Amino acid sequence: MEYRVEALAAAAGVRVDTVRFYQSRGLLPKPGRRGRLAIYEADHLQRLRRIRSLVEQGFSLAQIGRVLEGDDQEPAPEPLLAALAREGVGQRTFSRAELAAEVGIPEALIQAVEAAGLGEPLEIDGEPRFVEADLEMARAALVVLGAGFPLDALLGLSARHATHVREVADEAIDLFDTYIRESAGEEEAITQAFRSLLPQITRLVALHFQRTLVNRALERLAESEGEGRANLQRALAATRSSRLEVEWR
Repeated sequence: MEYRVEALAAAAGVRVDTVRFYQSRGLLPKPGRRGRLAIYEADHLQRLRRIRSLVEQGFSLAQIGRVLEGDDQEPAPEPLLAALAREGVGQRTFSRAELAAEVGIPEALIQAVEAAGLGEPLEIDGEPRFVEADLEMARAALVVLGAGFPLDALLGLSARHATHVREVADEAIDLFDTYIRESAGEEEAITQAFRSLLPQITRLVALHFQRTLVNRALERLAESEGEGRANLQRALAATRSSRLEVEWR
């Protein structure tokens, strides 16, 4: 069966602009041509419905691209994808303006964070949407900024951190896929394994960073002199006087 773009969009339950947006991002193959007319086929409709399904599950366009690549090569690990969606996306999403209003910051600041590669909103019908985790991170970042850190320095440091985190996260996913997904087999077992491991891994990474930060501060303390040494001593004393907790809900 053949479709014009309007009919394709209607059959998939999306807008024409959404079809063109997915096509511009390389998720949907280009249509055939008949003179000046763009002609879509059943494969386009199937792919578009697949994209829409993944979007509704909460996957970003980058993740969807990797899933579709897997579809073209070998069956995608659907149970793992389902587990990722259930654990990674909350019930509510926010537009950029809504997120800015919730946190109490200018929308332009969120755009700056995205431009630095630190924000990765979901794409739903061509619109960037943010989840509860983005809201929590924005609030935490606001506290850090309120302590006096300059925004440009913090963005630069965060961008360097994010690059390394993505690399490590990709390797962690490969490990899960190799040693957990293949042995768990059933979808429910994979979901349960992911649900139980995610908070422990998150806590492990956070505690390691916290310990490294304190240890490095102690090393700096041994090398410093004068007022800087006294200030660092007071800060470290405060960490010892109360138990620092890394929380994961």
